[in-house]
Amino acid sequence: MIFQGKAHKYGRDVDTDVIIPARYLSTSDPNELAKHCLEDLDADFLDKVQKGDIIVAEENFGCGSSREHAPIAIKAAGISCVIAKSFARIFYRNAINIGLPILESSEAVDGIKAGDEIKVDTEKGEISNLSTGKMFKAVPFPQFIEKIIEKEGLINYVKEKVGK
Repeated sequence: MIFQGKAHKYGRDVDTDVIIPARYLSTSDPNELAKHCLEDLDADFLDKVQKGDIIVAEENFGCGSSREHAPIAIKAAGISCVIAKSFARIFYRNAINIGLPILESSEAVDGIKAGDEIKVDTEKGEISNLSTGKMFKAVPFPQFIEKIIEKEGLINYVKEKVGK
């Protein structure tokens, strides 16, 4: 799959409490969660983000609690994928389960600035900074993960498999 959008860059240890603050966990409605995505870290995030944009972050993105609300809020806010140097393990799995593509690439994170136009090819594991012309590598998704993301999450993927 190919995703393209503007980069929104953040530092290390962005935890699930700043991705979606606990005070909003009384709902699991994606549209409601999206309204509060990253508001404690970047109050202007929702004003800046456009459908298809990409979050770029340092190490340990998604650390903290195991709530699925965090990747749901990111995806519902219009983010097409997240690139980071590393992800918290439970966040990584939750993101894949809800169909949010996430890629690890230290060199891409170092070579992308906020506002750069980014293109991601998850099948090839290629991240292109269209603003600078530089290309970076990430580990491409295995085919089954690519299919989970293509189906918008694990539940839809399993429903299709069981339906066959």
